[in-house]
Amino acid sequence: MLAYYFKLAIRSFKRNRILTALMVLAIALGIGATMTTLTVYHVLSGDPIPQKSGKLFYPRLDPRPLPKNKADDSDPEPPEQMTRYDAEALLHEHRGDRQAMMTSGVPVVEHPRTHRKLVPQGRYTSADFFPMFDAPFRFGGPWGAVDDVAKAQVVVLSDAFNNKYFGGENSVGRELAIGDAPFRVIGVLKPWALQPKFFDMTSDRYGDMEDLYLPISTALDRKLDTQGSMNCWDDFGADDSRGLNVPCGWLQYWVELDSPQKVAAYREYLDNYSRVQKQSGRYQRAPNTRLHGVMEWLEVRKAVPSDVRLQMWLAFGFLAVCLLNTIGLLLAKFLRRSGEYGVRRALGASRRAIFLQCLVEASIVGFVGGVIGVLLAAFGTWLVRQQPDSYAQLVRLDLPMLLLAFVLAFAASLLSGALPAWRASRVAPAIQLKSQ
Repeated sequence: MLAYYFKLAIRSFKRNRILTALMVLAIALGIGATMTTLTVYHVLSGDPIPQKSGKLFYPRLDPRPLPKNKADDSDPEPPEQMTRYDAEALLHEHRGDRQAMMTSGVPVVEHPRTHRKLVPQGRYTSADFFPMFDAPFRFGGPWGAVDDVAKAQVVVLSDAFNNKYFGGENSVGRELAIGDAPFRVIGVLKPWALQPKFFDMTSDRYGDMEDLYLPISTALDRKLDTQGSMNCWDDFGADDSRGLNVPCGWLQYWVELDSPQKVAAYREYLDNYSRVQKQSGRYQRAPNTRLHGVMEWLEVRKAVPSDVRLQMWLAFGFLAVCLLNTIGLLLAKFLRRSGEYGVRRALGASRRAIFLQCLVEASIVGFVGGVIGVLLAAFGTWLVRQQPDSYAQLVRLDLPMLLLAFVLAFAASLLSGALPAWRASRVAPAIQLKSQ
């Protein structure tokens, strides 16, 4: 029976080619616009580390002084980054399964062959960084906690940096001149990307991973150049801006906790730590702490730009308008064939048969519109990739989004065809026979 309805639909399309083309175009434009914006949202809102996001947490403390009056305290949220004093204290107390303090840097590196001075992107961090974020190694491995304490001059290279400077060979054991000192290569990573780079949302969150990874204790001891935002709430005079007691938040700190009980205990620990700091006179405020999971932290930091959300909702609105137009066109088309449906009813066809016939016709329109809509979405994502935004190169139609496009097109065609099909099935055969 469905094959028969399919043949009737093809005949109908041939009789009303312009009307059919308009319906297909309406569905295609709506699907194309919606899937383009939905793909961008899908890329930006995804879980960057799904295998561990439930175990990684970003703690925040509030060492700021009390405001002179309540009106001055416009932001009750604690600073988004941690002071060096607090980060080192938490790292030393080791209350999590793993923990890492870090910041981005721009160390000056001398090329081993040409001896040119270059400034690659670096990350200064502690030993747990690599197992915490599941960093994959091609050669060698990470440094250990002993190296952090000893301020060892060791370095881990990215795959791209190793290919560029050592031709992709196993460079473990070789030396690299960083600043004015030799650093020994102890590990080379495989190609690795976390998008966004949730562990540091102050830098280029959708850019490439860093080229070099150094112990932060070594980088601070050797005064290597750092990079990133710094939020200060008091004057630190002529002191080093990265000094231990400088009243500035500029470090990121992450902790791994593998059970809800440990998460609750760590929240209590942060509050207790804040109370101790207040008692010592270092903090002025009552405990004002946060412990964000990965996805919550991305929400706080607005990983999905507000304009992307707006564009997505506008696209859904455009799709709704396209569906309303399609409903109107289908309704006009089906009602023009009321005589045909009346004759079929008089010959014994049920209302259900008429409804299915019209719904099959609407589904074919939706399928063809979906195919064209996918092509338009592919073109739309290509246009997005031409934009200067750092996330643009990530926007691609993957298999789940392709399947979603067809599901959305099919659902849209059924939704738009249901009312016209129901209206056509309610045609009174007696009235139509009298009018023939």
